[in-house]
This record gives sequence, C-alpha cells and structure tokens, in this order.
Amino acid sequence: MISSVGAPRKNLLQLLDVLETLYGRKTPEWPTDPYLSLVWLHCGYPASDTRCAKGWESLNNLIGVDADRLLAAKPEQLATALKPGGMVPELRAMRLKEIAERIVKQYAGDLRAGLNGLSVPQARAALKQFPNIGDPGADRILLFAGISPVAAVPSNCPHVLVRIQLGQERENYGRTYREAQQIMEEAISPKFDSRTRAYLLLKHHGQQLCKTSKPKCDVCPVSSDCAFSAGKLRGRPR
Repeated sequence: MISSVGAPRKNLLQLLDVLETLYGRKTPEWPTDPYLSLVWLHCGYPASDTRCAKGWESLNNLIGVDADRLLAAKPEQLATALKPGGMVPELRAMRLKEIAERIVKQYAGDLRAGLNGLSVPQARAALKQFPNIGDPGADRILLFAGISPVAAVPSNCPHVLVRIQLGQERENYGRTYREAQQIMEEAISPKFDSRTRAYLLLKHHGQQLCKTSKPKCDVCPVSSDCAFSAGKLRGRPR
C-alpha cells in the first residue's frame, strides 16, 4: 500500500488539466474511421506515429487506401509503398491485403456499419479478427470512431495512469493495462470527448516525460501529485 503522505492530492481530471496546460489541446494523428485506422496501424513498423505517418503518405501517393485498390495492387507494389514506414514491408503488405479482403467480403466495404450493430464485446471480438489487433487497438478504434466511449488506454504507455495513481506499473503488461483501464473507467465519465482527451494527453505525456524507462520526474508538472514520483523521492538516500 502507498502511504497517505505520497498519495496524489489532485484527482485525475485536475491532473489532465495540468497536462493540457503544458501540451495544449491534442488531436489524433491517425485516421479515426475504423477501416482506415486498421490500414494506418500497418503502415509503419515498429509501430509509431512517425513511421505510420510516413508509410500512410507513401501508400496514399502510390496506390491509395481504399480496399479495392489494396486488393488490386500487386504485393510487391504494396511493399514498395510501405517501405518508408519501416521494417518488414512485405509482411505488412500481405496483412493489408488480408484486411481489405475481409472488409469487402465480410462487411461489404463498410466496417463502421458492421460494428455499429454490435455490443461492445462483440465489436471488440470482430476487430480482433483483423491482424495484430488486440484489446488496446480495438478499444482505441471504438473510442475514436465514435462507436462506443470505452475506457481506452494508450497501448504503448498504460504505465502512466498506474504510476500516477498506484505508484508503480506491474511487470506483467496485461495487468498494467487492465489496472489503467479500471482507473480510466472510474475517473473519466463515459463520454467521447472526455475519454479521447484523456487518451491523447496520457499518450503524449508517456512519450514526452513519463517514459517507460528513465521518466523525467524532475521536470514533470504533475510529479507532486504522482504516487510513483513520491515513491522515488522516499527511496532516495539521505
């Protein structure tokens, strides 16, 4: 248990206000349409906003992102288009073809319409049938597409919420993600604007200051209300 001395004094909404003052209002750098989100995620590897953006731009310029265009393109053409996004472009090309084929055959070209008629568990399961999509990716798609205001947590930095509230992320990624999602569920109202705002600010904070390794607690604007930072201070030799 974390002692009351080190417990956060501000609630999560107040801390998000502090982060927004530092970073400004954030907007998603990826397409929010469910199908286009799937394409975007395969435009870069290892996945990052920068690599995916490069692959996305190249793919749009050379081939296009419509399912019919992806199906018509030769695998080597797709791989060439995806190469600016990083490693294994040939594998990513095959996965894009798999995505496009499923969109056309199973969803008649309209993934959003197919998801809108499903419950949240059913929609998650449907999205997880696509390559490389787990619960974090499915939840992000559902939230930013405006399908369901689920408690989505950035997949590359679920530790941020856990550090702020509990003091230390777990060694097991799945447990850390579940704990972060529970914190989000309890602290942020189930509204699209509230939860997309929280997602984007926490994601940016995890990339900029609250890094997985060597977090910059000394310059973090929420360190005085962060259980992780308080624990670090208590552990310093005197």
